[in-house]
Amino acid sequence: MTHSVTVRVPAKVNVQLAVGAPRPDGFHDLANVFLAVGLYDEVTVTPADELRVTCSGPDAAQVPLDATNLAARAAIALAGRHGIAPDVHLHIAKDIPVAGGMAGGSADGAAALLACDALWNTGSSRDELLAICAELGSDVPFSLIGGAALGTGRGEQLTPVEVGGAFHWVFAVADGGLSTPAVYGEFDRLTAGTRVPEPAASPVLLAALRAGNTAVLADSLSNDLQAAALSLRPSLAGTLAAGTTAGALAALVSGSGPTTAFLVADAESAHKVADALLTSGTCRNARTAVSPAPGATVV
Repeated sequence: MTHSVTVRVPAKVNVQLAVGAPRPDGFHDLANVFLAVGLYDEVTVTPADELRVTCSGPDAAQVPLDATNLAARAAIALAGRHGIAPDVHLHIAKDIPVAGGMAGGSADGAAALLACDALWNTGSSRDELLAICAELGSDVPFSLIGGAALGTGRGEQLTPVEVGGAFHWVFAVADGGLSTPAVYGEFDRLTAGTRVPEPAASPVLLAALRAGNTAVLADSLSNDLQAAALSLRPSLAGTLAAGTTAGALAALVSGSGPTTAFLVADAESAHKVADALLTSGTCRNARTAVSPAPGATVV
């Protein structure tokens, strides 16, 4: 048996997040255009006497180390399908912001699933792994495949999207997290009594991704959860303004927040905007990254 397996997995940004009305099951139909970005967690699995989770890196203290952790749930789910005891030590080397709307927890779930599959040599097909991912959470399947994709349903039904070039980003990390269910609840409150349109991907945005056209992409970014995130965390408006003033081509809340994302022209602009955001005092940290990035990969 392999002594240990390490998988590297990227963060994501939602370049479009169109949200429909709540469904009877409490979820919302989405048109969610995911783009994987070059900020990574690494999950290492090693045989152990029992299931154990440890974590290192920025914000490690905020990561649950019990069976609620998506990495642990992934190991348990895969083991259950193959009649194996999930006796592994899962170590998460965390570099994706925690509770930041960048799918860090989902990324760890996908990474743990791929790592355990390799460690145990289960021979699971890509479709089997994606089915387990979808059971774990709406963002987990995309963390496995990476690149760019349109997520429909509650985000778990993926169609790959072609990307014709590199896009440069700055991510401003806020103090504290925002609960995804709370943000969706606030979306429902803000849209109560109005007709919420059926979510659909923007043809202009998809064309901009295919063409690698940063300027057109900047004009077509959208996030239906942004108003709800700003309602719960009004200080994010100051962060968005600081990045835009510093030269970002576009700014938006990443997913359910509170991380904010800034699309910039090139690497030089990225460093300038990141420095300005740090100086502004409106965020805890600012990170630069390039997209698209590959999905979960054994390293």
